[in-house]
Amino acid sequence: MAVIWIDADACPVKAEAERVATRLGVGLVLVSNGGLRPSANPLVRMVYVSEGPDEADKHIAEHAGRGDVVVTNDIPLAAKCIEAGAAVLRPDGEALTPANIGNVLATRDLMADLRSADPFRQGGGRAFSKADRSRFLDALDRVARKAMREANG
Repeated sequence: MAVIWIDADACPVKAEAERVATRLGVGLVLVSNGGLRPSANPLVRMVYVSEGPDEADKHIAEHAGRGDVVVTNDIPLAAKCIEAGAAVLRPDGEALTPANIGNVLATRDLMADLRSADPFRQGGGRAFSKADRSRFLDALDRVARKAMREANG
């Protein structure tokens, strides 16, 4: 059975993921350190992990696998989930795959090095947009349907 796993603490598309899960009749697991309200939707399960760095990531990495979809912006978590056979999407709809995760990891590491070399470096990512949300909905629907076929076949 396919499951959609959400690295939920800072995820901007939880409601969109719930809509897709409901439409497809697939389970949705929101993993968080707490502070999220439980959903009344019977397809949605909340998993609260202990406080601490990467506890939600550890839980998802231990449980997600072939036929599942993981939604995260955490690149090391994405790499672990891809290795386990899960499909991975970022909240803006970008698919992270075996073909591109190496470059994404390298870019992440390079940017971390640049930030540490210049502590006055300002800026961050661009703002999350309606187009990102729309792209995510389309990508999650497509990827979740494929994962369901893989899980069932």
